[in-house]
Amino acid sequence: MSLAVIADNNTSDADLESRGRIDLAAAFRWFARLNMHESVANHLSFAVSPAGDRFLMNPRSKHFARMKASDLLLLATNDKDALSRPDAPDPTAWYIHGRLHAKLPQARCVMHLHSKYATALACLEDNRLYPIDQNTMRFYDDIAYDNAFGGMALSDDEGDRLASVIGTKSVLVMGNHGVLVVGKTVAQAFDALYYFERAAETLLTCYATGKKLQIVSENVAILTARQWSDYTQLSEDHLREVKAILDVEEPEYRS
Repeated sequence: MSLAVIADNNTSDADLESRGRIDLAAAFRWFARLNMHESVANHLSFAVSPAGDRFLMNPRSKHFARMKASDLLLLATNDKDALSRPDAPDPTAWYIHGRLHAKLPQARCVMHLHSKYATALACLEDNRLYPIDQNTMRFYDDIAYDNAFGGMALSDDEGDRLASVIGTKSVLVMGNHGVLVVGKTVAQAFDALYYFERAAETLLTCYATGKKLQIVSENVAILTARQWSDYTQLSEDHLREVKAILDVEEPEYRS
């Protein structure tokens, strides 16, 4: 069984936390290898309780490339003193991830990056991801767009607003900001974020040619998105192989 699967009736919270720590640590390390990180900013989180009120998240100022399973903070969405503790998380991460986990229990994993191509797309006046290839079609009708950036997220109200905007979608294009992806597992969110960055890169590369986009019909886009959803094991296989590489080259990520 993959370390990223959702807990069933036989999985304890402790087991789910242990699995989540390892999977998140692997995702951090791999995003660093792909140059999808930004300094010591950006955050990934994973809920270890069914209600989403307890979640793991990276600590403040720790580089993705050095992240270990034991480094991850275990936080509670209802902890009013979270930001006053010595090991307090980054405030913007707390208000975004904490509120999304509190408001959207189905969003077990939340990943927010300022990756190069997704952020560039988010900064365009028309920041829609058009269905022009299989990767872009994967996200057809599964993206919410927030073009109301008003500064850094530093309040519960802003986190609640973002939760309302993304709703039941899997991806939030954050205008003038970056991208946020939610998933039922670490593997799902990791795989979706990887492919969204590739999709954004393809679209922006096409824009750079100055030629018109060849956009497929709605029927084709819907069909392809549905076909993507049938590849249920792809995300699990992707993260499993990433961990297999890290187990050889950077095994300390599990510690």
